[in-house]
Amino acid sequence: MSDTPTPVAPDESDARRELARLAAEIAHHDLLYHQLDAPEISDAAYDALRRRNLELEQAYPHLVRADSPERRVGFTPADGFQQVTHAQPMLSLENCFEDAEVEELLRRIRRFLALDEAAAIEFFAEPKIDGLSCSLRYEDGYLVQAATRGDGTVGEDVTANIRHVADVPQKLSGTGWPQALEVRGEVYMARSAFRKLNAAQEAAGRKTFANPRNAAAGSLRQLEPGVTAARPLAFFAYGWGDCSEAIGNTIQTARANLTRWGFIPTHPSRLCYGVQDLLAYYAEIQEQRADLDFDIDGIVYKVNDLALQKRLGFVSRAPRWAAAHKFPAERATTRLERIAIQVGRTGALTPVAHLEPVTVGGVVVSRATLHNADEIARKDIREGDTVVIQRAGDVIPQVVEVVREKRPAESAPWAMPDTCPECGSSAVREADMAVTRCTGGLICPAQMKERLKHFVSRECLDIDGLGQKNLVELIDRGLVRTPADIFRLWDEEPAIASWQGWGERSAEKLIEAIEARRTVPLERFVNALGIPQVGASTAKLLAQHYGNLTAMRTALESDQKAAREDLLSIDGVGPAMAQDILDFFAEPQNRDTLDALQRELTVADAKAPASGGALAGKTVVFTGSLSISRAEAKSQAETLGMKVSGSVSAETDYLVAGADAGSKLTKARAAGVRVLDEDGWAALISDPGLGA
Repeated sequence: MSDTPTPVAPDESDARRELARLAAEIAHHDLLYHQLDAPEISDAAYDALRRRNLELEQAYPHLVRADSPERRVGFTPADGFQQVTHAQPMLSLENCFEDAEVEELLRRIRRFLALDEAAAIEFFAEPKIDGLSCSLRYEDGYLVQAATRGDGTVGEDVTANIRHVADVPQKLSGTGWPQALEVRGEVYMARSAFRKLNAAQEAAGRKTFANPRNAAAGSLRQLEPGVTAARPLAFFAYGWGDCSEAIGNTIQTARANLTRWGFIPTHPSRLCYGVQDLLAYYAEIQEQRADLDFDIDGIVYKVNDLALQKRLGFVSRAPRWAAAHKFPAERATTRLERIAIQVGRTGALTPVAHLEPVTVGGVVVSRATLHNADEIARKDIREGDTVVIQRAGDVIPQVVEVVREKRPAESAPWAMPDTCPECGSSAVREADMAVTRCTGGLICPAQMKERLKHFVSRECLDIDGLGQKNLVELIDRGLVRTPADIFRLWDEEPAIASWQGWGERSAEKLIEAIEARRTVPLERFVNALGIPQVGASTAKLLAQHYGNLTAMRTALESDQKAAREDLLSIDGVGPAMAQDILDFFAEPQNRDTLDALQRELTVADAKAPASGGALAGKTVVFTGSLSISRAEAKSQAETLGMKVSGSVSAETDYLVAGADAGSKLTKARAAGVRVLDEDGWAALISDPGLGA
């Protein structure tokens, strides 16, 4: 039996709808994993979703969504913790699954650096620890702050808790450390310690943990440091962030310094000098994996030379100079008892497999998401089937395939219901879409509740105290039906206080939390509206493009042709997304909702991008032969907040002309565009103030 990958979509409509589904599904699992420490699919299943998304984006680059998972890291920090803005973003890594992908990684690096195919590049290879990423900041040798990765930009302040973690020095040892030093690493729990912890939890009648990663994450992210102190956590250092001075010119020398200052780096590690060397190390560690006392899920390859790392830079959510080579997933066989339906906030009906519980790699699993009817039909999954599942460290598996020879004689193909299980309304499949939706709208309790949950969620209005339980009660009691109703609850405070489980102080705190959100940033407001295909990233793009809600509504509720052209001018907004946005603002009910909200809220104007100074938002075009690769030039511009275009227009601010520049140079000069040679470009990016 084999796990045959889904082929690249044969046409754009298939690709567009699958990318939309993947963006929403991956965002859901990111929330569960990074913020709630409660994943509901396996690492392998998650990696498969990410890999499929990347495969489609590479095949159809013009369909890449603004809320693409490739542009996002982690998730918004949870309530209860102070927030820490990372001096340098804590990004994720590109994943490799096959040997050929490792080979392609090296080819891409050589192409970017304009190196010969045979040029040697030294790599530092180390195990990828399955724990919780954490940043430690030292000043004058003393630990002053610790933060989780969070969404990559903002993390949770866990300083009080990290002081109870073994292997984290409170004061640096040795000499030569910089005045300010940020060390990055992984908080983990050893397997032996995890077994002892679960035995103690079970003996005390408390909940046990699914795996060491969940135990480590849950133990560190405690609001009471005493709980963390009682848990056997440890720390491996794998890198560094913001430092007042360089700590080495290679990873190898920097790690040696970190060791001298009191840290334990990830191990066993090795310098490697080519694809075969990297793959040999991968095979060696995979063989040792079962004997290690800590969980790993792959190997990390990093360019050892820090000067080359700086040139390579970053793309989207990951560095170009590193990648994670993931280990294959563990598998098992079980019976699929039934397929149930869940209804989401947009009315999408999602099939979920309920499995006969089975242990895979020491974890009992019983459910799996089946995505949509097309996926079920492609694999011909039926109730009663024996199925192959796989996992790689978390709780719920991916259904890989059906064991056909064990299929019951009476089995029948599964069909998506034509009515909503929540409200009984018709469920229809939209044209050119894989999803089936309930037509009940706000009369469907599942949709109304899910839409309102989204509206108050952490990435949107972020109303403290209005969690799912409280919100559902307000809906069930008839006090909340629309988003604006939430801001009219002040008159209901006495009634709420009388409810069982509430009380005067609880009701008062809820109203205070709601009142505190009477002013909301434009990007959060747009995200909260639940426009199809518009997540946090796209909402930010729209907010920065229009500046304020009045300008946005004026543009999108007037001339549809002009509005569409305006939307398509935004980098990251494609035709399908633009149509969804226009459809939302054209719907009278949505306009009424916006009107009602604007009577209750103040929507703050968007803040202009701060990065890049005078160059932020400027448009540059590169033409001719440059001494660096076009990819490196584009990376330099984007780092400064500039937009890179492929053609000269009235919006072009700079044209960088290399040797043999042709028609673009002629057009730029005729249009009065500022033309730079490579030396001029180098001077400009070294001192952005020259662009003022």
